[in-house]
Amino acid sequence: MQRGSIAIENVEIPKEENSDPLWSVTRSQSPIIGTAIHDGSHVRKSLRSRYALNEVERLREEDPFTASLIRGLPNQIVFHRSRFEIDLNRSRDQAVYLRPEQAWGLTVWKENLPQSEHRRSLLIHDDYYEMLRFFLDGIVRYHKHFVLLDVHSYNYRRADPDTPTPQDQAPDVNIGTFSMDRERWVHVVEPLMDHFRSFGVGGRRLDVRENVAFHGKGEQTRFVHEQYPGIGCAIAIEFKKIFMDEWTGQPDNSTLRELREALTSAVPLLERVLRSMS
Repeated sequence: MQRGSIAIENVEIPKEENSDPLWSVTRSQSPIIGTAIHDGSHVRKSLRSRYALNEVERLREEDPFTASLIRGLPNQIVFHRSRFEIDLNRSRDQAVYLRPEQAWGLTVWKENLPQSEHRRSLLIHDDYYEMLRFFLDGIVRYHKHFVLLDVHSYNYRRADPDTPTPQDQAPDVNIGTFSMDRERWVHVVEPLMDHFRSFGVGGRRLDVRENVAFHGKGEQTRFVHEQYPGIGCAIAIEFKKIFMDEWTGQPDNSTLRELREALTSAVPLLERVLRSMS
């Protein structure tokens, strides 16, 4: 993987942080993969006193419970660090939030982040994408095609807890397809959207639309489509935070279970579609 323009040098990791997990991987021989790369809220010890934001403020922009949503998928990658340490879904040069405009107008750091800490975070970005390439190469050895479901969540009560974003601007499930060859993968994307629409949450059908609240412009989907053209289909799935209180962080376990079932039950459909492409 290209390291970019920043020179990478050996970085000594303090002993007390050596055991802090970066990510967890579950591997099967199915071609269907789920990722939750914004699920984590952990930050390394050397950064904790540097944040201008507290844990609750950071949690609002993280994607808690997305690891729970993908729990039933055969292949899973869950990132345990906060996006406020390193955002794996940003390009390398934007993956550490140094300025408010990179972080929803939030001032992330009390003072400028030292270059040594910046480098440590960038190394995690490099390591993740090296791991992801190795992981996907293993999937490709067994299958002609794969589908990666890049699962995220988004706030819809951003102004205050009592003022939701209008439904026409905030579907329950937003499917992002910006970086893919849409024509090639139409037989994957559209059946998946229809599948989600067949599910109900809280007594009503899910509102599922494409490229409304988000367009799927993240780094991970771009990486898949660039590195595995015609082989890998990466779909950015943004669940509106109807499964939790985005201000308190409390989950709605019933809705979580229903959304998890919608994802899990998509696996046979997607595997069948991929077999038909062979």
